[in-house]
Amino acid sequence: MGELLQVMGNRRSIRYFEPDKPVEREKVQIMLEAMNRSSRAVNADFVKAVVVYRDELEPDVLEQLKTPTTTAEIDMAPVHIFCYLDLSYTDGAQGRLKELVQLGALNPSHGWSETYVDEVVWATVLKPIASDPGILSYIGAIDAGVAINQGMLAAVDQGLGVCLHAFNTDVAKKALGIPDHWLPLHLLLVGYPAEDPLTGGQRPRRPLSSQFFMGNASTPWEEIPAVTEQLKQAGLIQNPVDAEKRRAEVRSLAQRFGLPE
Repeated sequence: MGELLQVMGNRRSIRYFEPDKPVEREKVQIMLEAMNRSSRAVNADFVKAVVVYRDELEPDVLEQLKTPTTTAEIDMAPVHIFCYLDLSYTDGAQGRLKELVQLGALNPSHGWSETYVDEVVWATVLKPIASDPGILSYIGAIDAGVAINQGMLAAVDQGLGVCLHAFNTDVAKKALGIPDHWLPLHLLLVGYPAEDPLTGGQRPRRPLSSQFFMGNASTPWEEIPAVTEQLKQAGLIQNPVDAEKRRAEVRSLAQRFGLPE
Protein backbone atom coordinates (compact mmCIF):
# COMPACT_ATOMS: atom_id res chain seq x y z
CA MET A 1 0.00 0.00 0.00
CA GLY A 2 1.22 3.46 -0.92
CA GLU A 3 2.27 6.55 0.98
CA LEU A 4 -1.12 8.19 0.41
CA LEU A 5 -2.68 6.08 3.16
CA GLN A 6 0.06 7.15 5.57
CA VAL A 7 -0.58 10.81 4.72
CA MET A 8 -4.30 10.33 5.32
CA GLY A 9 -3.57 8.66 8.63
CA ASN A 10 -1.19 11.43 9.71
CA ARG A 11 -3.64 14.25 9.05
CA ARG A 12 -4.77 16.01 12.19
CA SER A 13 -6.60 19.26 12.89
CA ILE A 14 -3.62 21.38 13.92
CA ARG A 15 -4.39 24.28 16.26
CA TYR A 16 -0.89 25.19 17.43
CA PHE A 17 1.30 26.58 14.66
CA GLU A 18 4.82 27.96 14.68
CA PRO A 19 3.79 31.61 14.25
CA ASP A 20 7.19 32.88 13.14
CA LYS A 21 8.13 30.06 10.76
CA PRO A 22 7.11 31.14 7.25
CA VAL A 23 5.47 28.76 4.81
CA GLU A 24 7.19 28.65 1.44
CA ARG A 25 5.10 29.85 -1.49
CA GLU A 26 6.25 26.77 -3.38
CA LYS A 27 4.46 24.56 -0.85
CA VAL A 28 1.33 26.66 -1.09
CA GLN A 29 1.37 26.29 -4.87
CA ILE A 30 1.59 22.52 -4.51
CA MET A 31 -1.53 22.66 -2.32
CA LEU A 32 -3.35 24.80 -4.88
CA GLU A 33 -2.38 22.48 -7.73
CA ALA A 34 -3.67 19.50 -5.76
CA MET A 35 -6.97 21.35 -5.37
CA ASN A 36 -6.98 22.21 -9.06
CA ARG A 37 -6.52 18.54 -10.05
CA SER A 38 -9.44 17.29 -7.97
CA SER A 39 -12.41 15.41 -9.38
CA ARG A 40 -15.21 17.72 -10.45
CA ALA A 41 -18.58 17.32 -12.14
CA VAL A 42 -18.90 18.78 -15.67
CA ASN A 43 -15.20 19.75 -15.41
CA ALA A 44 -16.32 22.89 -13.57
CA ASP A 45 -14.15 25.12 -11.40
CA PHE A 46 -16.21 24.89 -8.24
CA VAL A 47 -13.67 26.08 -5.72
CA LYS A 48 -12.16 29.53 -5.51
CA ALA A 49 -9.54 30.44 -2.92
CA VAL A 50 -7.71 33.55 -1.80
CA VAL A 51 -4.29 32.97 -0.22
CA VAL A 52 -3.26 35.57 2.33
CA TYR A 53 -0.16 35.66 4.47
CA ARG A 54 -1.22 36.58 8.00
CA ASP A 55 1.32 39.38 8.37
CA GLU A 56 -0.04 41.09 5.26
CA LEU A 57 -3.44 41.58 6.89
CA GLU A 58 -4.17 44.73 8.84
CA PRO A 59 -4.24 43.94 12.59
CA ASP A 60 -7.83 45.10 12.97
CA VAL A 61 -8.94 42.94 10.03
CA LEU A 62 -7.13 39.93 11.51
CA GLU A 63 -8.94 40.47 14.78
CA GLN A 64 -12.34 40.92 13.15
CA LEU A 65 -11.98 37.70 11.12
CA LYS A 66 -12.16 35.67 14.32
CA THR A 67 -15.22 33.75 15.45
CA PRO A 68 -15.87 32.27 18.92
CA THR A 69 -14.34 28.97 17.76
CA THR A 70 -11.38 30.47 15.87
CA THR A 71 -9.25 32.72 18.05
CA ALA A 72 -5.61 31.87 18.79
CA GLU A 73 -5.34 29.78 15.63
CA ILE A 74 -5.84 32.81 13.40
CA ASP A 75 -3.06 34.62 15.23
CA MET A 76 -0.70 31.65 14.96
CA ALA A 77 -1.14 30.35 11.41
CA PRO A 78 1.17 32.16 8.94
CA VAL A 79 -1.03 31.35 5.91
CA HIS A 80 -4.78 31.83 5.59
CA ILE A 81 -6.56 30.32 2.60
CA PHE A 82 -10.13 31.60 2.27
CA CYS A 83 -12.15 28.99 0.39
CA TYR A 84 -15.30 29.73 -1.59
CA LEU A 85 -17.76 28.06 -3.93
CA ASP A 86 -18.16 29.86 -7.25
CA LEU A 87 -21.91 29.74 -7.86
CA SER A 88 -21.39 30.48 -11.56
CA TYR A 89 -19.91 27.01 -12.12
CA THR A 90 -22.62 25.99 -14.59
CA ASP A 91 -21.58 28.81 -16.93
CA GLY A 92 -19.80 27.30 -19.91
CA ALA A 93 -20.66 23.75 -18.87
CA GLN A 94 -21.87 22.80 -22.35
CA GLY A 95 -18.58 23.79 -23.93
CA ARG A 96 -16.51 22.00 -21.29
CA LEU A 97 -18.50 18.80 -21.68
CA LYS A 98 -18.21 18.91 -25.46
CA GLU A 99 -14.46 19.29 -25.05
CA LEU A 100 -14.40 16.15 -22.91
CA VAL A 101 -16.37 14.35 -25.63
CA GLN A 102 -13.82 15.48 -28.21
CA LEU A 103 -10.91 14.38 -26.02
CA GLY A 104 -12.37 10.94 -25.42
CA ALA A 105 -12.95 11.43 -21.70
CA LEU A 106 -16.71 11.09 -22.27
CA ASN A 107 -17.36 8.24 -24.68
CA PRO A 108 -20.00 7.18 -27.24
CA SER A 109 -19.97 3.73 -25.62
CA HIS A 110 -21.59 5.38 -22.60
CA GLY A 111 -24.05 7.42 -24.63
CA TRP A 112 -22.05 10.63 -24.87
CA SER A 113 -22.07 12.93 -27.88
CA GLU A 114 -22.22 16.68 -28.41
CA THR A 115 -25.93 16.37 -29.16
CA TYR A 116 -26.44 14.45 -25.91
CA VAL A 117 -24.69 17.25 -24.03
CA ASP A 118 -27.03 19.88 -25.51
CA GLU A 119 -30.33 18.02 -25.52
CA VAL A 120 -30.06 15.91 -22.37
CA VAL A 121 -27.34 16.95 -19.93
CA TRP A 122 -27.77 20.69 -20.31
CA ALA A 123 -31.49 20.84 -20.97
CA THR A 124 -32.68 18.37 -18.33
CA VAL A 125 -29.94 18.45 -15.66
CA LEU A 126 -27.67 21.48 -15.63
CA LYS A 127 -30.14 24.17 -16.66
CA PRO A 128 -32.58 23.29 -13.85
CA ILE A 129 -29.69 23.20 -11.37
CA ALA A 130 -28.51 26.63 -12.49
CA SER A 131 -31.97 28.07 -11.80
CA ASP A 132 -32.26 26.65 -8.26
CA PRO A 133 -29.95 28.37 -5.72
CA GLY A 134 -30.45 25.62 -3.15
CA ILE A 135 -29.42 22.77 -5.44
CA LEU A 136 -26.71 24.92 -7.00
CA SER A 137 -24.97 25.52 -3.68
CA TYR A 138 -25.56 22.01 -2.32
CA ILE A 139 -24.08 20.17 -5.28
CA GLY A 140 -21.25 22.65 -5.77
CA ALA A 141 -20.18 22.54 -2.13
CA ILE A 142 -19.59 18.79 -2.40
CA ASP A 143 -17.13 19.13 -5.27
CA ALA A 144 -15.47 22.18 -3.71
CA GLY A 145 -15.00 20.13 -0.54
CA VAL A 146 -13.25 17.39 -2.51
CA ALA A 147 -10.79 19.99 -3.82
CA ILE A 148 -10.16 21.46 -0.37
CA ASN A 149 -9.48 18.00 1.05
CA GLN A 150 -6.88 17.30 -1.64
CA GLY A 151 -5.15 20.56 -0.78
CA MET A 152 -5.08 19.60 2.89
CA LEU A 153 -3.53 16.21 2.16
CA ALA A 154 -0.91 17.83 -0.08
CA ALA A 155 -0.01 20.12 2.83
CA VAL A 156 0.36 17.20 5.25
CA ASP A 157 2.53 15.40 2.69
CA GLN A 158 4.90 18.39 2.82
CA GLY A 159 5.16 18.45 6.60
CA LEU A 160 2.67 21.27 7.10
CA GLY A 161 -0.23 21.45 9.50
CA VAL A 162 -3.76 22.38 8.45
CA CYS A 163 -7.15 22.99 10.00
CA LEU A 164 -10.49 24.15 8.61
CA HIS A 165 -12.26 26.94 10.47
CA ALA A 166 -15.19 29.30 10.35
CA PHE A 167 -14.45 32.97 9.76
CA ASN A 168 -16.23 36.30 9.69
CA THR A 169 -17.38 36.18 6.09
CA ASP A 170 -18.56 39.79 5.95
CA VAL A 171 -15.15 41.08 7.05
CA ALA A 172 -13.35 38.82 4.57
CA LYS A 173 -15.65 39.85 1.73
CA LYS A 174 -14.87 43.52 2.23
CA ALA A 175 -11.16 43.09 2.93
CA LEU A 176 -10.47 40.66 0.08
CA GLY A 177 -12.87 42.01 -2.55
CA ILE A 178 -14.91 38.81 -2.74
CA PRO A 179 -17.59 38.91 -5.49
CA ASP A 180 -21.24 38.30 -4.64
CA HIS A 181 -21.41 34.98 -6.50
CA TRP A 182 -18.74 33.38 -4.31
CA LEU A 183 -20.31 31.46 -1.43
CA PRO A 184 -18.04 31.30 1.67
CA LEU A 185 -17.07 27.80 2.78
CA HIS A 186 -14.04 27.51 5.07
CA LEU A 187 -10.91 29.24 6.22
CA LEU A 188 -8.02 26.82 5.75
CA LEU A 189 -5.22 27.70 8.16
CA VAL A 190 -1.75 26.51 7.18
CA GLY A 191 1.60 26.48 8.94
CA TYR A 192 4.30 24.36 10.44
CA PRO A 193 2.91 22.54 13.50
CA ALA A 194 4.10 23.67 16.91
CA GLU A 195 2.47 20.55 18.30
CA ASP A 196 3.55 17.05 17.36
CA PRO A 197 0.83 15.97 14.90
CA LEU A 198 1.11 12.38 16.09
CA THR A 199 1.14 13.05 19.85
CA GLY A 200 -1.80 11.40 21.54
CA GLY A 201 -2.82 9.36 18.50
CA GLN A 202 -5.79 9.64 16.17
CA ARG A 203 -9.01 11.35 17.12
CA PRO A 204 -11.91 8.94 17.72
CA ARG A 205 -13.92 7.64 14.80
CA ARG A 206 -16.96 5.42 14.91
CA PRO A 207 -16.72 1.92 13.39
CA LEU A 208 -17.48 1.43 9.70
CA SER A 209 -20.63 -0.49 10.60
CA SER A 210 -22.17 2.65 12.12
CA GLN A 211 -21.86 4.67 8.90
CA PHE A 212 -21.59 2.33 5.93
CA PHE A 213 -23.93 -0.38 4.71
CA MET A 214 -24.05 -3.25 2.23
CA GLY A 215 -26.95 -3.82 -0.14
CA ASN A 216 -29.45 -1.77 1.86
CA ALA A 217 -29.54 0.79 4.65
CA SER A 218 -30.30 -1.87 7.27
CA THR A 219 -27.27 -4.10 6.75
CA PRO A 220 -24.10 -2.69 8.32
CA TRP A 221 -20.82 -3.13 6.49
CA GLU A 222 -18.83 -5.96 8.05
CA GLU A 223 -15.16 -5.18 8.39
CA ILE A 224 -12.64 -7.68 7.02
CA PRO A 225 -10.13 -8.11 9.87
CA ALA A 226 -7.21 -8.78 7.54
CA VAL A 227 -7.85 -5.50 5.67
CA THR A 228 -8.12 -3.58 8.94
CA GLU A 229 -4.74 -4.97 9.94
CA GLN A 230 -3.27 -4.00 6.56
CA LEU A 231 -4.51 -0.44 7.05
CA LYS A 232 -2.88 -0.31 10.48
CA GLN A 233 0.41 -1.41 8.96
CA ALA A 234 0.04 1.20 6.18
CA GLY A 235 -0.57 3.98 8.70
CA LEU A 236 -4.13 4.90 7.79
CA ILE A 237 -5.42 3.49 11.08
CA GLN A 238 -3.25 4.58 14.01
CA ASN A 239 -3.30 4.24 17.77
CA PRO A 240 -6.22 6.09 19.41
CA VAL A 241 -5.63 9.32 21.27
CA ASP A 242 -3.83 9.08 24.61
CA ALA A 243 -5.74 11.74 26.54
CA GLU A 244 -3.22 12.07 29.37
CA LYS A 245 -0.30 12.51 27.00
CA ARG A 246 -2.27 14.97 24.90
CA ARG A 247 -3.26 17.05 27.94
CA ALA A 248 0.38 17.28 28.98
CA GLU A 249 1.36 18.52 25.52
CA VAL A 250 -1.44 21.09 25.49
CA ARG A 251 -0.36 22.44 28.90
CA SER A 252 3.18 22.82 27.63
CA LEU A 253 2.01 24.61 24.47
CA ALA A 254 -0.32 26.90 26.41
CA GLN A 255 2.55 27.91 28.69
CA ARG A 256 4.83 28.53 25.71
CA PHE A 257 2.34 30.81 23.95
CA GLY A 258 0.86 32.46 27.02
CA LEU A 259 -2.56 30.91 26.49
CA PRO A 260 -5.07 29.75 29.12
CA GLU A 261 -4.32 26.31 30.51
